[in-house]
Amino acid sequence: MAITEKDVLHVAKLSRLSLSNAEAASFTAQLDGIIGFIGKLNEVDVTDIEPTASILDAKNVVRPDTTRKDYATEEMLKNAPDREGDLFAVPKIIE
Repeated sequence: MAITEKDVLHVAKLSRLSLSNAEAASFTAQLDGIIGFIGKLNEVDVTDIEPTASILDAKNVVRPDTTRKDYATEEMLKNAPDREGDLFAVPKIIE
C-alpha cells in the first residue's frame, strides 16, 4: 500500500496540523518507506516460530494465597491517632 500526499494531508487535517507542501512531501516519502518496511516484514516465513510476548525467559513470580490471623478491631485501632467509634478518623482535605 503506497502512501500518497493526499493521505498525509488528510491525516494532518484530522490532527489539526498545518503542513507546508515541502513538509507534506517529506512526510509522504518517510511514511511510504515505513509502510514498505512493514511489508518486507510480512514476507518473512514464521510458520515454525512459536509466538512470544518477550525474548527474555521471564516468569511471573507470585506467592500462593494463604490465610492469616485476623486482628480484632480494638487491636487495629489501638495506635490510631484519632478515631470515631470503630473507624479511623482522618482530617478533611477537601473543602
